[in-house]
Amino acid sequence: FLVGDTRHIIREAAKKSCFVCYKMGASITCCETGCDRTFHLPCAPDGECVTQYFGAYRSFCWEHRPQQAVQARPRQENTCSICLDAVESKVSYKTMVCPACQDARFHRCCIQRLALHAGIGFRCPCCLNQEPFMTEMLTMGIRLCKRPPSWESVQEVRPLGQRHGRCDAGTCLCPEGREHMEEEGPWQLRLCSSCAAEGTHQRCSSLGNSTYSWECSTC
Repeated sequence: FLVGDTRHIIREAAKKSCFVCYKMGASITCCETGCDRTFHLPCAPDGECVTQYFGAYRSFCWEHRPQQAVQARPRQENTCSICLDAVESKVSYKTMVCPACQDARFHRCCIQRLALHAGIGFRCPCCLNQEPFMTEMLTMGIRLCKRPPSWESVQEVRPLGQRHGRCDAGTCLCPEGREHMEEEGPWQLRLCSSCAAEGTHQRCSSLGNSTYSWECSTC
């Protein structure tokens, strides 16, 4: 966008309220023709909205979001193939299924976390199918990263099992340098809650003492 276009978008968003939290400043509108529902991106999960992170980056409200056509095969235990906790017995916004094997079920939050970790190696955790599985997940709003799996990049940088030990913030404010870390306080090192492959000092990313999780710019 040009600067003028960006300002116009900001002005228009300021006039619209989010149908999830009811606060103003909703910049995302459902792509369905005739639907005027708007929402904030952080509110999308609570409103069961879908944003597709490819192509035209289309967004949909809960009523018009894409639905998985495939149904999960019946089985005795309805558990997530990733976290092993219980999932719904049917496909829904929060419970998804692999379109290839129709046997792997997972929470949306679990498959999203796996997608960020796996990068270009993202595939079904059960049948290992990649192409149809990845296409389906993208359509359903799962965000992917075009990078090697986090476990491979972490292993290349440091020995297996060794914790990441430097601040990767764009500007490190620590007078002792990026490698310095303390048990608590402004120079406590926080690791990315998704990949654990990058870190930041608490002060370098303006994290408060009550901030329990932080994600790097890649995740």
